Amino acid sequence: MDALFAFFKFLLGHWLYLLPAFLLFISLFTVEEQTVAIVTRFGKFVRVAHSGLCAKIPFIDDIAGHVSLRVEQLVIEVVTKTHDNVFVTIKVAVQHVAMREKVFEAFYKLEHVNEQMESYVADAIRAQVPTLNLDELFERKDNIANAVQNRLSEIMIQYGWTIVQTLVTDIKPDAKVVEAMNDINAAQRNQEAAKARAEAERTLKVTAARAEAEAMALQGKGIADQRKEILNGLAAAVKELQEQIPGMKVEDIMAIIMLNRYFDTLQEVAAASNTNTIMLPNSPDALAALTKQVIAAMKAGAAES
Repeated sequence: MDALFAFFKFLLGHWLYLLPAFLLFISLFTVEEQTVAIVTRFGKFVRVAHSGLCAKIPFIDDIAGHVSLRVEQLVIEVVTKTHDNVFVTIKVAVQHVAMREKVFEAFYKLEHVNEQMESYVADAIRAQVPTLNLDELFERKDNIANAVQNRLSEIMIQYGWTIVQTLVTDIKPDAKVVEAMNDINAAQRNQEAAKARAEAERTLKVTAARAEAEAMALQGKGIADQRKEILNGLAAAVKELQEQIPGMKVEDIMAIIMLNRYFDTLQEVAAASNTNTIMLPNSPDALAALTKQVIAAMKAGAAES
């Protein structure tokens, strides 16, 4: 108690020296960077104090508040309906900043800046979205953002605020609509996949048919060439025998060739083991009759050509 009493006694004895220091202390204040202070005098606006060390008249001037000059972002969600009666939730990000030359308007003209901007954004969104279908809404979201920014800038500039940029960051249709859209997309993809599989199967079948046709054509050509070579060989053999045995008839020569071929075939069959081959006809008389038939067919073919 004695120390406290001594302290008050000291203050009373030196108040004339301490008062100026105290007044100087309470008259000084600081303002942060990118911020301005609103100085009032008896409740009336006097001036704007900028960043740094500032002074005011003690007990007369007062700091009514501060206004930030930084760019701030306000995220707003608006529920509305499209032209095709789909309810959507649109999320809009508004980047705004107070104008340095209009700090008075920014501080005094609007009491709740964010709430006012939310109202203007909602009004602009609800004026744009109902004219568009859901698909058009996704395609033209940049146009909607520009329309909202133009509308908001026109209104907020008179209150001392600049709209830097407006972005439509998200569009969320109703959950049932999203589910239905996913079902439609899945059905379309399945339909496209089925068409692709059918086209692939058709291509495979066409390719196989073409390959089979080409194989049959080559096989037919091979058979025709083989028969042609056989006929050429027979003609050469007949000519050679006629030259070696003058006056021999073609029928006799063909009989010799057929008989020779017959015995060669019998030899080949006999050489094979475990064979079930049966030669028809299997007698020399039958072979002679077969030879006559072959010669007659050859003569008929030669006559027709």
